[in-house]
Amino acid sequence: MHRLLLIGLNHTTAPLAVREKLAFNAQQRQQTLAAFRQRFPGSEAVLISTCNRVELYATRPVQGSPKFEELIEFVASLRSVAVPEVAGHLYRKVDRDAVTHLFNVAASLDSMVLGETQILGQVRDAYDAARESQSVGPTLNPLFQRAIAVGKEVMTHPALNEGRLSVASVAVDYARRIFDTFADKTVLSIGAGKMATLVLQGFHTLSPGHLLICNRDQAKARSLTERFGGQAVGLDKLADHLVAADIVISSTGAPHPIITREMFQSLLHRRRYRPVFLIDIALPRDIEAGVADLENVYLYNIDDLQQVVAATQSQRAQAVADARAIVERHVAEFAAAQRAREVGPLIDRLYRRSHRLAQEEIARVVNKLPGLSPDDRLLLENMGRRIVNKLLHDPVDAVRNPAGGTQASTVSDVSALERLFNLSETDEQAPEGTAGEDRPDA
Repeated sequence: MHRLLLIGLNHTTAPLAVREKLAFNAQQRQQTLAAFRQRFPGSEAVLISTCNRVELYATRPVQGSPKFEELIEFVASLRSVAVPEVAGHLYRKVDRDAVTHLFNVAASLDSMVLGETQILGQVRDAYDAARESQSVGPTLNPLFQRAIAVGKEVMTHPALNEGRLSVASVAVDYARRIFDTFADKTVLSIGAGKMATLVLQGFHTLSPGHLLICNRDQAKARSLTERFGGQAVGLDKLADHLVAADIVISSTGAPHPIITREMFQSLLHRRRYRPVFLIDIALPRDIEAGVADLENVYLYNIDDLQQVVAATQSQRAQAVADARAIVERHVAEFAAAQRAREVGPLIDRLYRRSHRLAQEEIARVVNKLPGLSPDDRLLLENMGRRIVNKLLHDPVDAVRNPAGGTQASTVSDVSALERLFNLSETDEQAPEGTAGEDRPDA
């Protein structure tokens, strides 16, 4: 039997400066999963890392490793961060609480932008990466499959779809506060990944006068120009592109800022101090925070988007309530299925052992009654089976359907049954006809 553990931080528990220290790109995620398997053999793991959250889901034997402290130290060491720097920002969840949290994440109910659809794809990508690394098994496979199903169901809920915001729509809303018209504006996108594409899609609706797509991979840049128009340009002339731009979208995944205060300050004169809107949706950040202090520079990062989102949350209270009801239903169903999977083999051993003992006693009595007819012998055997089934009915029902039904209660009940009924890990061989069809629930 295994426990489910979760450590993580998100936009509500940690500022951007902390989140970017723990962020993992795709290659680092695979390296982390490989390191996890080596350090904690026999345990499972899935790592989710987005611009708003870093979460590690792991399993361990009930009395085994990893413990929470080991998980925290493991993640911090991989990112070369001191544990005290991040420990206070981390949430720790176990078993059903971890399941509930994951389902809320997949359903975008834990997102900065309520109802955004990208998180479901990110959960799926994290699960696919874990499967590729062979770091998931009998606990995390069904958990993440159910989480993805929950996310799909909630995403198609009509009430949650109404009034849905996205990073792109929030960014466009900010741009409209700064500029009255866009026909004479130049939009520069630095990066050509999923996030940049989503935001570009939003700005494309504004019909800007010119679009520049700057990326190291020119094939990706040209792919976006075919979709949105504009011109693919190289990073080697980034300063010139920044001079021309009125709106800059940056999402490169670079480990360090690509636009520093010193660099941008040197461009102000060439720009003639025109207003510029910079939206940094990268993690770690692409643009140094000090750039915002420069004249006529409007810099927004992913945390700044919360201001717009907060204004719309109260209008969608019923949609959120409906979505949370869907999540809770799936949590209860998943918990019941997992409990059945955990206690099923134990209950089967209990019935087999009890029926075997009953039939042994009946055989002992029958041997002392040589004149017993076959019908009478069958009557005694059936009576023994009925007595066993009636005696076990209540304790088995209590184990299958406990009040609360938490993983902790499952562990406690399993331990008690094994101890009270002296059940070994090896299935007892029941006499023919005593297991399966003779159980009252068969």
